Amino acid sequence: MTEFRILGDNKEWQKDFEQRLRARYTAAGLSDAAAERKLENVRADVGTWTIAEITDAGTRVGYVAVVVADDDGALAGRIGDLRLDALHAGQGHEQAARDWAEGWCAEHGARRLGILLTEPAGELFNGYGVRGQLRMRRVSSPPEPLGGVTARPMTPTEYPEWLASEKAAYVGDIVRAGALSPEAAVRKSDRDFAKLIPEGLATPDNTFLVLETAGEQIGTGWLKHGNLPGVTYGYSLHIQEQHRGKGYGRAAMAAGERATLAAGDSALMFTVWGGNEVAMNLYTSAGYQVVEESRSIDLPRSAA
Repeated sequence: MTEFRILGDNKEWQKDFEQRLRARYTAAGLSDAAAERKLENVRADVGTWTIAEITDAGTRVGYVAVVVADDDGALAGRIGDLRLDALHAGQGHEQAARDWAEGWCAEHGARRLGILLTEPAGELFNGYGVRGQLRMRRVSSPPEPLGGVTARPMTPTEYPEWLASEKAAYVGDIVRAGALSPEAAVRKSDRDFAKLIPEGLATPDNTFLVLETAGEQIGTGWLKHGNLPGVTYGYSLHIQEQHRGKGYGRAAMAAGERATLAAGDSALMFTVWGGNEVAMNLYTSAGYQVVEESRSIDLPRSAA
């Protein structure tokens, strides 16, 4: 019978958890320095987690970690870790631990439960909706411009319209992924943009691009260099709707890869929101690997 015991001393679990997480990040292509930066962010949060030892007939078989915190005015739960020792995997303990985590978070007021996957989870979280993926590709040499698409710096007169469009698109992505309500998504958009680019076009280590072909504007790009050591993060590479379906998406990514190398980084990273299958397929075909995948479910789980 699977049972759970809340731990008072988490040191052994945390050491094992960090080792596993570091291995997954480096296997996904992150450098040691970039993986360590990711771990620093985890360490800043892990002190708030509740860690339970999973046992079977008194023998420890794994761990499950949970937390409930405020998320824009609503309580949301998260499964920070769920691991079974190899000898005890596939015996039903995984499902029992998932169910325990859902019940624990619901009892502590959560109405939504999320998990950040760094490796395939089989069928265990198939009922959780995919909210987003973090994708990355290492870039070793500047790709040639594709489809006649060129990139130039955005001008101050173009910036306000771009900003309004990007904020609206961000809200739409969040809502479509099912992550937040429209009202909460607008508040998150306002906060995030104010934090990320407080000086607009002059914000250091950011590149703002206008994508053109034959002198006609077809899209825009926004990249943050050194987001992790050696990694540029692509906040947006956007092709205008009337120009989609012409292969410009891959051309925009090539422009982002050139900007990445020009800034001295060697990898380009993006987030693709759940529900955007076109973008997911594009990233896959271009060789962008999944580093993390965010999933969530409403609580209490509906009977199905």
